[in-house]
Amino acid sequence: MANETMQKFGFPDTLVADYRHWCVLLRPAQATLGALVLVCKDEARAFSEISPDAFAELADATAGIEGALSAFRPYDKINYLMLMMVDPDVHFHVLPRYSAAQDFEGTAFPDSGWPGPPALAKAVEPDEALRGRLVAALRAAWPDAAKMG
Repeated sequence: MANETMQKFGFPDTLVADYRHWCVLLRPAQATLGALVLVCKDEARAFSEISPDAFAELADATAGIEGALSAFRPYDKINYLMLMMVDPDVHFHVLPRYSAAQDFEGTAFPDSGWPGPPALAKAVEPDEALRGRLVAALRAAWPDAAKMG
């Protein structure tokens, strides 16, 4: 069952990887190429409320994220932002950071905030078809096919 935050970020269409306690979604507003949302499936509204199993599995999820993003498009840095100002369920915005603009299938994805904080308001919003191809490319890069949704 998808929680409110998963639904807000396009689940199931944006699902890249699925774990027992976490899911990884393509962030529809691509502040940087390959931007993701890591959402906890637990009924938790604070980080301290997630289950011990979810905390343990977070290591697997972040290893998968970093492995997949490195295989998809090597990044210079990676930012995990736990903002939780609007969307209620525990989640991170995961932003690979690039010192140069990236291109995916003819669309430019600048990292407008580089080298400072990410510029979330300057995101590229790919259309449904391009979003689907981004999801497919990230799924193909995922290091553990058993974790796929």
